[in-house]
Amino acid sequence: MRIFLASLALAFSAQIALAEPIHNPVAVFRGLDKITGRIITFDVKIDETVQFGALQVTPRVCNTRPPTEPEQTTAFVEVDEITLANKVQRLFTGWMFASSPGLHAIEHPVYDVWLINCKARLEDMNTEPQGPEPLPELAPDEPLEDQLPPED
Repeated sequence: MRIFLASLALAFSAQIALAEPIHNPVAVFRGLDKITGRIITFDVKIDETVQFGALQVTPRVCNTRPPTEPEQTTAFVEVDEITLANKVQRLFTGWMFASSPGLHAIEHPVYDVWLINCKARLEDMNTEPQGPEPLPELAPDEPLEDQLPPED
């Protein structure tokens, strides 16, 4: 019986270890400009650099888990600041976790940047939820069908 339980535990742990992370080519970040209060969402290809204010954000890896596992999105990111003297100063190098944005977010006196997702393609540009389509305008003299008196 012990051998059976040990082999079952070994088989179960081997299946957990087989689930490799999904490497995505695009990282999705959200940035806050504390001066204007503007929040923007921006996509960055892996190993490319995007400038957000005085910050340069470069993701090196962006991983998600397979759909059969609990959701976890991580990215290894490098963030540099362009100083007023036009020098590049490294602010952050490390892992960001979308599920815990405050854990390793970039906290700068003017800008905040945090990871929100990874994407499989750059074409999936829209990360914000869309609202419903607006209702068509009715002319003021058009009666609504449910406001008409019932026909006898």
